[in-house]
Amino acid sequence: MGGNSAVGPILMLAGLAMLLVGAAAWAGALSWFGRLPGDVSVERPGFSLYAPITSMIVVSLALTGAVALIRWFGRG
Repeated sequence: MGGNSAVGPILMLAGLAMLLVGAAAWAGALSWFGRLPGDVSVERPGFSLYAPITSMIVVSLALTGAVALIRWFGRG
């Protein structure tokens, strides 16, 4: 069978992270997310637009940091 032995722990950590974020969202701890300054919301009759620009920048920074940490500690 073989395979890359590092894939299992990475998938388990990703699953645990998703579980923790899901629990926080369910509990209401992330109610601020999507309402940050810079998130664009336009509502007019027959038209609505929502562009979570700042929220997606926060997600991008968090994922970039997580990948950098994984790569840093994965050099072992």
